[in-house]
Amino acid sequence: MRARIRTIAPLALAVALTAACGESGSSGSGGGGGGGSQASGDACAPVAGEQLVVLEDDQNLQNADNIIPAVNAEAAQANPALLPALNQVSAELTTDELIDLNAAVEVQRESSEDVAAAWVEENIDTAGLEQGSGAISVGGANFPESATLANIYADVLQAAGFDATVQEVGNRELYLQALQAGEIQVFPEYLATVTEFLDGDESREVASGDVQETVAVLEPLAADAGLVFGEPSEAADQNAFAVTQAFADELGISTLSELAEACGDGSLVLGGPAECPERPFCQRGLEETYGLEFDSFRELDAGGPLTRAAIERGEVSMGLVFSSAGFLAE
Repeated sequence: MRARIRTIAPLALAVALTAACGESGSSGSGGGGGGGSQASGDACAPVAGEQLVVLEDDQNLQNADNIIPAVNAEAAQANPALLPALNQVSAELTTDELIDLNAAVEVQRESSEDVAAAWVEENIDTAGLEQGSGAISVGGANFPESATLANIYADVLQAAGFDATVQEVGNRELYLQALQAGEIQVFPEYLATVTEFLDGDESREVASGDVQETVAVLEPLAADAGLVFGEPSEAADQNAFAVTQAFADELGISTLSELAEACGDGSLVLGGPAECPERPFCQRGLEETYGLEFDSFRELDAGGPLTRAAIERGEVSMGLVFSSAGFLAE
């Protein structure tokens, strides 16, 4: 399961619907709402604008869903150059770049193959890659971000001497089985979500907002499953909360803690999917972790066009989006 909802392709729905705003999450305690001076309700009212900005989750409410290469363990052992090549991608890929990649495919309608090739050419020193050989099948899910990442992996592996191809696969249950069986050898994964999936115990949460702690939990789970994982990238695709740039500028805020300090009087309007008010990665988590209070909640979609439009039109103060959404680049 993914630690968020996605309203895109069938794979994403199958992987993510269980975790909209964090079904299995833990919101933590404490809060960022104490302390500073608060603006009036009028000052904290929604502000319309065409440019959206994500407020930093500075208290790590969300789990660390950083992009990380998943590799069949036997393939990694037989091909020593495989993981080092994939780790070069992780070393260079940032969330801002992931947003730009998604924007190029989803907004500018370029192909995932062309976008991936351009990114590799600009960011990877292919001449310096350790060389390997043999056929490698890189799996990709049937939504644009996964397809682009799969093509990036394949292009880098091709430059490292492998005969790398991309194969579209189904939901996580199917593609992890294919990865374990060696039918595909590589897949771009999401750190916290794959950790929770491999753990398999829905009564507890083993991933967290800390990248290295989550990696430490993942490693033995991966070994038991016949998998190895490369280094996590800085790039992450996880629940995030966006406001208009005009709203952020008016209040002088860039983090959720600063929003709580400025608007802790309960004047904010939150937009998101129907389950958001009760979920620990959504409204309940914002209240418990940051001390935020809301005047009202507006039922929209999960990071999709309804939420985006409501934020832009000034109908909600902030809404649930995904941190790598292509429209954030506009």
